[in-house]
Amino acid sequence: MNLSIGTRVRHPQYGNGIILDNEKAFYNVAFPNFGEKAIAKDYEDLEIIELAPLPEGRLSLGDVEKVITQILRKWLDTGEIVPLGSRWKGGKLVLQPADPLLKPKEIPIETFFHKIVMMRDRLRVLEQNINKSKNLSDEEKVNLQQYITRIYGSMTSFNVLFQVPEDGFKGEGRR
Repeated sequence: MNLSIGTRVRHPQYGNGIILDNEKAFYNVAFPNFGEKAIAKDYEDLEIIELAPLPEGRLSLGDVEKVITQILRKWLDTGEIVPLGSRWKGGKLVLQPADPLLKPKEIPIETFFHKIVMMRDRLRVLEQNINKSKNLSDEEKVNLQQYITRIYGSMTSFNVLFQVPEDGFKGEGRR
């Protein structure tokens, strides 16, 4: 079945979501607590909650909003605002070499946190670009998606910095 943009669906791991884009072999679905995910069209456990009407050759408000959001993300390189956990505000990260003759490196936690959030946002953009690529096969897209998921899993140590746990990294074990 070919579902249209705006269709509400339920995924067993991610919960309720809305189809944002309809690719050749995948749906790009926005899940409130998990962000945008690529779901294979032949995935049998995707439950339809409410079908959106098929477009009649004109752009819907949702289509326009999606395009504007993509343009802003691409050209302004701005990520969402993610709050740092209050216990870290004003703190610093200290990198202490084992050699006592070497000076430690201190970085304000806010600076380090900003870099972590920017890296997460850029991984998301990379994920979207992979999903939309016309030059990659479906198998290559899935392999790259799995690799990105493993990268997210490697970054879970930094989740202690996020004020809201859902803003952190989620790897293969925590979807």
